Amino acid sequence: MSEESDNEGLTYAETGVDIDASEAATAALIDAAGEFEGDYAGLVDIGDQYLALATDGVGTKLLVAEAIEDYSTIGIDCLAMNVNDLVAQGVKPVAFVDYLAVEEPDDAMAEQIGDGLRAGAKESNVALVGGETAVLPDVIKGFDIAGACAGLAPKDAIFPGEADPGDLLVGWASSGVHSNGLTLAREAVTRNHEYTDPFPPNPERSIAEELLEPTRLYTDLLGPLQEAGVHGVAHITGGGWTNLTRLGDHHYEITDPFEAQPVFEFIQAEGNVSDEEMHRTFNMGTGFVAAASPESAEQLAEEADGRVIGEVAESEDGAVEVRGLELS
Repeated sequence: MSEESDNEGLTYAETGVDIDASEAATAALIDAAGEFEGDYAGLVDIGDQYLALATDGVGTKLLVAEAIEDYSTIGIDCLAMNVNDLVAQGVKPVAFVDYLAVEEPDDAMAEQIGDGLRAGAKESNVALVGGETAVLPDVIKGFDIAGACAGLAPKDAIFPGEADPGDLLVGWASSGVHSNGLTLAREAVTRNHEYTDPFPPNPERSIAEELLEPTRLYTDLLGPLQEAGVHGVAHITGGGWTNLTRLGDHHYEITDPFEAQPVFEFIQAEGNVSDEEMHRTFNMGTGFVAAASPESAEQLAEEADGRVIGEVAESEDGAVEVRGLELS
């Protein structure tokens, strides 16, 4: 690449992932398929409880694992992206199934992925109840993995999903990039580096190891969130900080976010990515956010190892103000 092209600022859309287009396509699918209850999971009324179902994958983080032939954390990511969505709905995750599609069988890879799935399931107290491996050489290049998680919740346990003006926002740190924005991250860091190069802020780790840091599991927060009577929860995934607007058309003022890990500064510098694009794409250090009344929020932060990171203001702009940026 030329020096001029190296200095061009990357955006997520330019690397092949347009969040707005993706959300429009998802909305079209939902409209065609029928009505779904819940922001993060489908809810099925089974009497005095809801059966909840969520499905997700790991995305192009798989390509980083494939590049260094280390698949040991990918199973954790796959499970975490699903169980975290159930927790954000107010649902206890119960059981998980995976679907592994490969170009050709690879026992060593499958074993590593299985180890990650078991580790994540043990930490989140979820049963692995089966899965499927498909060999699809005419369809798949390399491999892909996705999963589905089932959960149960009494009807009164489901979070309302709508913040109230005056609510405080309680946040919990992420473990790093998690499993969103990797298309942009990969394009940025491979402009001038190999995945096996030392990660400059911590040369004891490679760049790939930093990108592959597994997604944090937030299942331990379900009990405290329910006890606090939170009004809604945002899982900070694709779309970055704009996920907060799923809690309603309010103004979300973030005054004390968790510090972004060094990997984000590295991605931004290597890809010349704008501050706004970073916050629209990545979690930037904060992976889970709950809205609750001031009294409940303060207690929740203290008891569940979180912290108050901002507040919900009266407005209909559906915008997030964070680090001097306004995102909508």
